[in-house]
Amino acid sequence: MPQYIARRLLFIIPVALLVSFMTFMTIHLVPGDPARLLLGEEATPQTIAELHKQLGLDKSLPEQFGLWFWQALHGNLGQSIQLQQPVLQAIWQRLPASAELGVSALLFSLILAFPLGVYAATHRNTWIDWLVNVVSLLGTATPGFVLGLLLLLFFTVNLRIFPPGGYTPFTERPLINLRDLVLPMVTLGMGSVAVNMRQIRASMIEALNQDYVRTARAKGLRERTVLYSHALRNAIIPVLTIVGLQVGAVLAGTFAIETVFLWPGIGQLTVTSILSKDYPVVQGVVLLSALSYMAANLLVDIFYAILDPRIGFDAP
Repeated sequence: MPQYIARRLLFIIPVALLVSFMTFMTIHLVPGDPARLLLGEEATPQTIAELHKQLGLDKSLPEQFGLWFWQALHGNLGQSIQLQQPVLQAIWQRLPASAELGVSALLFSLILAFPLGVYAATHRNTWIDWLVNVVSLLGTATPGFVLGLLLLLFFTVNLRIFPPGGYTPFTERPLINLRDLVLPMVTLGMGSVAVNMRQIRASMIEALNQDYVRTARAKGLRERTVLYSHALRNAIIPVLTIVGLQVGAVLAGTFAIETVFLWPGIGQLTVTSILSKDYPVVQGVVLLSALSYMAANLLVDIFYAILDPRIGFDAP
């Protein structure tokens, strides 16, 4: 296991380099000049050239990328063009809001998906199984921003139960924070609920048909013990892979959801930075997202070995 973790950590470096380079080239190929956006349409060529020099945009693209990546290796992601503050500081200020939304959406999906998926697997071809399949298909097919707008229309405009958006830190007003969190959490988590329910149902059906389950039942064990101590433990392993992939999906989904619900997190910061061509912020967010995605997948692989001792990673 230690050798496997070390290899995976070394593998992160070239992947982070490739992701950073692709992001850097993509954002620079988008039409528009950040200096002109900052100074306005009436800016003179001289003032634009001076701002280019100040921001380092007068250098060639390889020089700009090399300088940025060298600074990133030393923990410096540069200075935001639009906000005029360090990129890490800008991200850190918005991280609590995004972390709260992402973690709550993921927990919401797992809490809802596990009992429904297990129940559908143990009651196949019933109306509950049919309902779970229909809901999972609808959740998978409906884009997050569409679901968010529908929830706003129903619960905000018609029923007036929840506010149209905004964010209050939990440490300041906990109840207001939880109220504001409901709609964006449900919107972001519903896609994961649909995928997790289908995966849990399929994994449980496969596990219930294995010989060790039949042996456990033949020994006279209670059905609850057979389901949760034998079948579910083995059925969780494929679900962990999906959950690891959903970390990246949740990060990507916050971009649209935070914009719809005016949630001041990293997603909204990224959208405004793309529109203003704030290169350092976009590069910093993508790099940190890629690193968190790879870290989540590494944790999933480690949990594999914990749940199933037959899985080993020390072989070259």
